[in-house]
Amino acid sequence: MTERQQWTADRIPDQSGRVFVVTGANSGLGLATTRAIARKGAHVILAVRDEDKGRRAAARITAEQPDARLDVRRIDLADLDSVRAFADRTHTEHTRLDVLVNNAGVMAPPRTLSAQGHEVQFAANHLGHFALTGLLLDLLTAGRDPRVVTVSSMNHRQGRLNLDDLAAERRYSPMGFYNQSKLANAVFGQELDRRLTEAGSPVRSLLAHPGYSATNLQFDGPVALVSLLFGRVLGPLLAQPPDRGALPQLYAATARDVTGGDFIGPDGLGELRGHPTRVPLSAAARDAGTGRRLWEASEELTGVRFVFPTSV
Repeated sequence: MTERQQWTADRIPDQSGRVFVVTGANSGLGLATTRAIARKGAHVILAVRDEDKGRRAAARITAEQPDARLDVRRIDLADLDSVRAFADRTHTEHTRLDVLVNNAGVMAPPRTLSAQGHEVQFAANHLGHFALTGLLLDLLTAGRDPRVVTVSSMNHRQGRLNLDDLAAERRYSPMGFYNQSKLANAVFGQELDRRLTEAGSPVRSLLAHPGYSATNLQFDGPVALVSLLFGRVLGPLLAQPPDRGALPQLYAATARDVTGGDFIGPDGLGELRGHPTRVPLSAAARDAGTGRRLWEASEELTGVRFVFPTSV
């Protein structure tokens, strides 16, 4: 077994003095990520939709780690006004950020529109994170070993981007639009890497996926989805717990040997579980033309234009 295959959260380097933003930090993978990096000394901003749940999550961490440095801040990634308010407050409170973990997600709800009229999965999973990254990019550029880690899914390989019907006005499939949003995450991470590299930016863009993990996202979703995957009986047996599912994004956020554009996932059979390793992206996720078209559409839908400074 290689060194990478044996990597666990215990091997996260010291993160003292580093500032992280983790979206969806109150439960599941986000909570596991926050707990692991706080244990290594990071100052973590828990970016959550429900501040009460965020405060309860922070209290659980500080009960285990009394010296943990945690801030709870509200963000609704499906609402671009909320994303801008979060970014504005972050600018008033911080002069730099070191890592942004785009972790939060919505999975397979009935067709719902966001405050700005976008299909809610595309809005929360992609557009909100696109806008947040662009609005915080100047703070990340000022960071130490700065990174953007965007959490995608194995399902990105089943996704199809339909840029002509992003609001699902003609047809809607809950899982089809979830898969599309996860493909959008992957395409965004790759296109961001291209643009950061071209600009000579110190910020690295990485992607991760958790395999099959037992989180609220999985088991609070449609019963038909869980049955389709593994069933209510086998699913919990095969799924890895959140602290294991979070390893790929923790590796992408903290390991010293990652490279911009890497996609980190589990090394086990079918990428369902295991230790973090580099895994392949779909051809659609790697396609530069697709990346350019999605980027232009995202700029238009969010009103956010990225500025790529090349130095602090």
